[in-house]
Amino acid sequence: MQSRQCAACGRVFWPRPQVSQQCQRERRRRWQQAKRGSDADYRDNQTRAQQAWLEHHHDYWREYRRTHPQYSERNRTLQRRRNARRGVRVIAKMDASTPVSPVPSGTCRLTPAAAEGIAKMDAWTVEITVLSTNYARWAADCKERT
Repeated sequence: MQSRQCAACGRVFWPRPQVSQQCQRERRRRWQQAKRGSDADYRDNQTRAQQAWLEHHHDYWREYRRTHPQYSERNRTLQRRRNARRGVRVIAKMDASTPVSPVPSGTCRLTPAAAEGIAKMDAWTVEITVLSTNYARWAADCKERT
């Protein structure tokens, strides 16, 4: 019998006819995936363990990217391809905003605007329409300042 390469981990092994799933790493990954899907306690415990690890290793990914530039470049290249495929030109990260002139005091209406790009988490693109009569006074004040 000839050796085979595991599709999951890439290691070469000698297959045994008595064992259908030969790769321990792949077997463990599949078991964990099924367990997380069916057991809420296990899923919560895994989440807490990951959060605790992250608290003690908060710079892990930053350091990994610094020491593995080929990983970072590959990720950037793949992201550019995904963006091009989606027709995305702008990507906004959490709480990112472009500085604009101050919004006048008064009553405003926020309505969702068609956005180009990808927004993460709670980012919104809105159109602000001023409804109050104070707008004319605010606009005049702005002109005087400039």
